[in-house]
Amino acid sequence: AVIYGANSSGKSNLLKAIGRFKKIINSSSKLNSTDKLKISPFLLNQETAKEPSFFEIELLLDNVAYRYGFTANNQKVYEEWLYTKEGKAKKEKCLFVRTEEGIGIADDYNEGKGLEEKVRDNGLFLSTIDSFNGEIAKKIIYKIDNFWIISGINHESWSGFTNDMCNIENPDLSFQQEIQDFLKSMNVGFNRFELPEDEKLAKEIKAYTIHNLYNEQEEVIGETRFSMKEHESSGTNKLFDLAALVISQLMLGDLLVVDELDSKLHPLLTQHIIKLFNNPKTNPKGAQLIFATHDTNLLNVKTFRRDQIWFTEKDHSEATDLYSLAEFREPEGNKIRKDRSFEKDYINGRYGAIPYIKD
Repeated sequence: AVIYGANSSGKSNLLKAIGRFKKIINSSSKLNSTDKLKISPFLLNQETAKEPSFFEIELLLDNVAYRYGFTANNQKVYEEWLYTKEGKAKKEKCLFVRTEEGIGIADDYNEGKGLEEKVRDNGLFLSTIDSFNGEIAKKIIYKIDNFWIISGINHESWSGFTNDMCNIENPDLSFQQEIQDFLKSMNVGFNRFELPEDEKLAKEIKAYTIHNLYNEQEEVIGETRFSMKEHESSGTNKLFDLAALVISQLMLGDLLVVDELDSKLHPLLTQHIIKLFNNPKTNPKGAQLIFATHDTNLLNVKTFRRDQIWFTEKDHSEATDLYSLAEFREPEGNKIRKDRSFEKDYINGRYGAIPYIKD
């Protein structure tokens, strides 16, 4: 899914909210009773500033759909729920519901039985069940734990993850070769990369890039080695930093969320990464990519379906409205046809979600 919108329209906050959701779930079992949940409500409305925030996610795990969510403010979880739906069932089945009055558990959901009194006001019941080895809770938390929510601008810290994954010794999989192939497919200008063998040097040198060396007749006479950090472009460095994240999520079938994926990258390189997720051959396990961008070159029917294109726009009270192109209706009430020029229409303000510059 790609998200477009003017600056300050709420794209980054939407992605941060996914990160906060993951963080609350990850840290819930580790919190003390006085620890804060670090939830920021919408502060430009007197009512919502006082209300708990709402988080919910739908997951498909082993062909079973789960809907899990909670409402909470900085100090307390007010509500929490878990529903499931199997196969072709039309109705969801409730596994548990938590309100301020207490927790109700389905008769056949044995994982949560007897644990109702063990959950703190600022803790999640799902995490409590997980800490007592509840199978479904563990599966849901494990999946959410494998979400990665990152910045496409401040990506330097992820180079360590790429280095670590390259050093994994697995006889069935050469992760370093996967990353070599990923960068080679981007045609970034070097033959391959090498990691420094000295551990002290590895803190200073991200990686070396190996280039051809030429004579005056432009014939290859050997190879030379550069420092990636010092001599390669910022775009090449970004591709190296994110390579392990992209490849690992594709391998595991997990979610990657990137704010400003296109930053420092040519549109064709960004498009190449998108195609890896859109293509069942390179994404057999159904990994997902959600990212925000300003690159309108990507806004076309060859890259995205209409339901994959989303917009954020501030309403009259400066709250963010999120809507997809599949939901959008023209003034006459018609849906947007898939043979439209999405990029041209968007720039011309047809779908909203663009800056309106005063003069």
